[in-house]
Amino acid sequence: MTRRDAWMLTGLTLLLTGVVILATALGTANVPPLRAMRILWDVLTGNEGDYPAWQRTVLLWVRLPRVLTAALVGGGLALTGAVMQAIFRNPMAEPGIIGVSAGAAFGAVTALYLGATTFSMLLAPTGAFIGALGCTFVVYALASSGRGRLSVTTLLLSGVAVGSIVSALTSFVLALSLRQWEVGRQMLSWLMGDFEGRSWGHVALVFPLTLVGSVWLALHGRELNLLLTGEESALSLGIDVPALRRNLIVWASLVTAAAVSAVGAIGFVGLIVPHLLRLVMGPDNRRLLPAAFLGGAAFLVVADMVCRLASLSDLRPGVVTSLVGGPFFLYLLIRSRRTWAATV
Repeated sequence: MTRRDAWMLTGLTLLLTGVVILATALGTANVPPLRAMRILWDVLTGNEGDYPAWQRTVLLWVRLPRVLTAALVGGGLALTGAVMQAIFRNPMAEPGIIGVSAGAAFGAVTALYLGATTFSMLLAPTGAFIGALGCTFVVYALASSGRGRLSVTTLLLSGVAVGSIVSALTSFVLALSLRQWEVGRQMLSWLMGDFEGRSWGHVALVFPLTLVGSVWLALHGRELNLLLTGEESALSLGIDVPALRRNLIVWASLVTAAAVSAVGAIGFVGLIVPHLLRLVMGPDNRRLLPAAFLGGAAFLVVADMVCRLASLSDLRPGVVTSLVGGPFFLYLLIRSRRTWAATV
């Protein structure tokens, strides 16, 4: 790692730390950022401060779980987006490309329709996680040949097909819930991507898989680089390509499932952040993957903070990321079309 890369990663770490503190401090009842830092430090060290008790309560039990959930989800989605772009060799690939997000949506709306919130607020995320893993398993089974080999093209097509079927089932469940206003509202809120009401239970749901999966993926940046040189080249260098690709997809799907199950559909984070950082840091996945996690975490924390501070109370982070990501996706599409035209 060069000195420039070290400075970039340090800068992204400081940026993430700063936006987390700022997002924790700002809200309906503002707390000065320096005091927010002091409160968080006192919580870590077990000290009692001389500040109002409500400030500690708001920061510790309302804002901090929400901000940490946003950081974990954003980091996980951005990192898995970078992995998917490397596997498919396509800068327009994103974490939900093999149907993970569609499966999570179906699992969540089904759990809500069956009355999940009546028993526990965490049953809907659990249903989403099960749906995401189930959809991933079906897609992977369809794409795998009898000898255990995995075709990337078949995987992509299977993801599109299964995702379309599952999305239709999600729409069917939504149609069944039209007469149940509160249930329908919860479904739409989840489908738009929302951090409202996120608790330490949601942090506990996201943290283990996101941490373990992200570390595992980041440690395989060298193998991803070899995979980008071509399958035959990677095989000649001693890489078990089918096993590597399978493990990368499984871990990326697990991290994506954990992220989407906790907050709903958050689009374009895994598309925008890796691509922008690749332009700055280059294609080396050994440094790109950690940078993508830090950048994605900061991006989604800022998006959620914008929603909380905006006068529009119903604005959702998923809407903000789509408003930013949609034009960016069109830019990539137009640039790719020009490249294709130049090669004809």
